[in-house]
Amino acid sequence: MSRTISMMAAFAAFVAGTLLIVCAYRGEDTSPTVVQANSQEIAPRAEVNEPRAMAESDAPKPQNAPAPKPQSEPRKSESEAAKPPATEAPAAGSPEVIYDLNRLPDPIRETLQSIVVAAQSGKIDDMLPVLEENELPPMISATAVSDPIAFWKKASADGQGHDILAAMLNVFSSGFMRKGEGKEVMYIWPYFAEMDLTKLTPAQEVDFYRVVPPPQGIEMKKSGKYTYYRAGIGADGVWHYFLQ
Repeated sequence: MSRTISMMAAFAAFVAGTLLIVCAYRGEDTSPTVVQANSQEIAPRAEVNEPRAMAESDAPKPQNAPAPKPQSEPRKSESEAAKPPATEAPAAGSPEVIYDLNRLPDPIRETLQSIVVAAQSGKIDDMLPVLEENELPPMISATAVSDPIAFWKKASADGQGHDILAAMLNVFSSGFMRKGEGKEVMYIWPYFAEMDLTKLTPAQEVDFYRVVPPPQGIEMKKSGKYTYYRAGIGADGVWHYFLQ
């Protein structure tokens, strides 16, 4: 399967703010009110309304606004948080493992598209036009094969080549690597076909078992050598091989 990483929707960053509250006080200088009724005085109003001389120092002062709380760092967007760590640079002399199909030359992408479309049809005979359009017949066995379609049908579990097509799709959906220079450049699938299987990382182990059936994979890991299907396409788009 394609290891294209999907982009997730970004969250907006939230910044906490502080509400400043300023309390103001107002003093009233109110004189008592005397109301006469039936020739009797009504007692002065409550003490709060009695006139009182207030010294300037007695007047209520505005309270200081609370100091703003330190703002927390803005939250990272989800796309940044979910972004996988940068891939470590390969060791000196070790080929780079590539997952981005956009890095393939156009001729290779065209060939790869033709292969995938034919394989997804579920009909092994649909692979014949792809083979015929190739500059030369790709190797599908260590020995010469005159009829690739008949060969694949005979080698398949159901006689129809369905498991061969499935294996082809699994191989080409894995990561790959580029080897050689100039006219000798070759793009190879899967990338671990060129690696010591005893030194795979946990993530590479998962890639490995997505292509290789577990019973065969266990035996390969014991020897450290890859013996399942592998494929190679030149920089010019010529499909050179697909074989075990």
